[in-house]
Amino acid sequence: MLLSSSFASPLHLPCSSSNVAVGAASSRPAFLTRISAAKQLTGRVVTTKANKTVGVEVVRLAPHPKYHRRERIKKKYQAHDPENQFKVGDVVELLRSRPISKTKHFLAVPVPPRDTRRKAQLLPPLQSDQDEDTAGEESQ
Repeated sequence: MLLSSSFASPLHLPCSSSNVAVGAASSRPAFLTRISAAKQLTGRVVTTKANKTVGVEVVRLAPHPKYHRRERIKKKYQAHDPENQFKVGDVVELLRSRPISKTKHFLAVPVPPRDTRRKAQLLPPLQSDQDEDTAGEESQ
């Protein structure tokens, strides 16, 4: 999977034992994991012309500074696609990674497609639908 890529590996910072008091050294782990709060970016692929790179357009809503009405703001990011698996129109999630090139510091991860018929699948079939199915089977 893409998450095993060297670009998305977590950053571990070693704990410096010289800065830690003797009593507190035993309570801290040997390695501290860096926690970074990154916003989740989801967008649509708009270009795939470069090798192993996709252009992703992210749309967000922001208030207008003067009129205070929400407006759509589009921004385009370059993301790493090591297997060239995405096509124009695919929805992807962008994960932050180490800088891969001058403009590319995101990794594109596929988002499972949203099932628009999920609500219909969860509800039991209607009685009228069952009657029509049985009537169609009897006439055949």
